[in-house]
Amino acid sequence: MSRLQRRIGDKRVLRIIRRFLKAGILQDGVCIRRVKGTPQGGPLSPLLANILLDDLDKELERRGHYFCRYADDCNIYVRSQKAGQRVMASIKRFLEQKLHLQVNQEKSAVAHVAERKFLGYRLLSGGMLAIAPASLMRTKAKIRQITRRNRGVRMEMVARQLNEFLTGWVTYFRHASCLKHLVRLDKWIRRKLRCYRLKQRKRAKSIADFLQALGVPEWRAWLLASSGKGWWHMAGSPQACEAMKVEWFDRLGLIQCSQYYPQHAEGILSLTHNAIFAI
Repeated sequence: MSRLQRRIGDKRVLRIIRRFLKAGILQDGVCIRRVKGTPQGGPLSPLLANILLDDLDKELERRGHYFCRYADDCNIYVRSQKAGQRVMASIKRFLEQKLHLQVNQEKSAVAHVAERKFLGYRLLSGGMLAIAPASLMRTKAKIRQITRRNRGVRMEMVARQLNEFLTGWVTYFRHASCLKHLVRLDKWIRRKLRCYRLKQRKRAKSIADFLQALGVPEWRAWLLASSGKGWWHMAGSPQACEAMKVEWFDRLGLIQCSQYYPQHAEGILSLTHNAIFAI
């Protein structure tokens, strides 16, 4: 609070922030006193991080380091593994001794720039931006949750929920060079939805009637419906792909990530140095 008073003159704002910091934590229905930290997910945490870590920015600028920081997430770029280890040790001392902050040892590391991620992105050689593998895994986990076969929700609702999620996700990663990833993701999503739709039909006759209504010959429709194989295998069959084509999903209202992705996106970040290692 004393640090905030250096920058904020309005005592009413200071009182609101103090109340945020002293607010209790609701755990298992019981309010527990807060002794450290800020309410998770609230707007106060990144605000305080920016105020407190402004000193870190000035220190890094004084040392002449290239870095990128967003709230409490920071990458520092150097030219070698040895330099990275030296800088990490000195910055850790600065954060702990001067700013009295605790460095997250699990998330902090010295590694090649392509092996680290920052805000869901990763930086490749030459300044090319790409989606971090962990971000793709979280995205697929979210899509699996939306397309769970036991949800009992209409296809139109599932497509609408996917659109709400995917629109924001693709917009966020519009600066990355990821068109090939998005094409593969579109195919995977369509197979998930074919699987969802076939599971809704449940019985062999219902599946066969559904496929025939979408133009699959009767004998081929019954061949798939009576196969007895798993839903995922059936969703990848030629009959399912023939019946539920891309145009079928277009009529359903499902967006295609590869088409929603801005075609002009180059995924290039201009750098004035050859960053090799990130802290």
